[in-house]
Amino acid sequence: MGKRCQIFVDDMSQLQDVYQQAIDFAARAHGSQRVPGKSYSYIVHLSNVAMEVLLAHQAVPLERPVYALQCALLHDVLEDTSVTEQELEAGFGEEVMLGVLALTKDTSLPKKEQLVDSVLRIKRQSIEVGIVKLADRITNLQEPPPHWPGAKRTFYLEQAQLIARELGHCHPFLKDRLEAKIRDYRRFLPAPVDLRT
Repeated sequence: MGKRCQIFVDDMSQLQDVYQQAIDFAARAHGSQRVPGKSYSYIVHLSNVAMEVLLAHQAVPLERPVYALQCALLHDVLEDTSVTEQELEAGFGEEVMLGVLALTKDTSLPKKEQLVDSVLRIKRQSIEVGIVKLADRITNLQEPPPHWPGAKRTFYLEQAQLIARELGHCHPFLKDRLEAKIRDYRRFLPAPVDLRT
């Protein structure tokens, strides 16, 4: 899906070129997909995750910010598009492919086990992959779609808490941001039922 780009770029002056290669690949892969419940392109979500990674790098410098940025922009191509592991590896190298693969849910597992499995696989990758997962959940922890029932909203919050607990060590700035988003997200949960009446 594109010419192979260098996996790691130590010179941050090349960041824009690497960003452009990754977002171009992702844009073609995601095509006309939209952010669920929104009218705009899925690329907005990917850009927001990448922005969280860049903000994290500004707050507490990452060892390999370009690798983290590539994984951020490409994190859903295996899960949500027809791109294969081989195509991703051909375009961006084995380590990027393995990072994205760890971020990809195994849909053969029961829904409640998918995130736990993904987090375990993320922990076996370099720290940048955990940073991307934190950034992804920060970006996703917005007002839920109106059609989500209370149980789904609660489950989503519990998953965010799991991510903060298991991956928060990857980047303290992002852990703090995720915990703030979790606190704010509680307003979207159904009111507790008073059983005393």
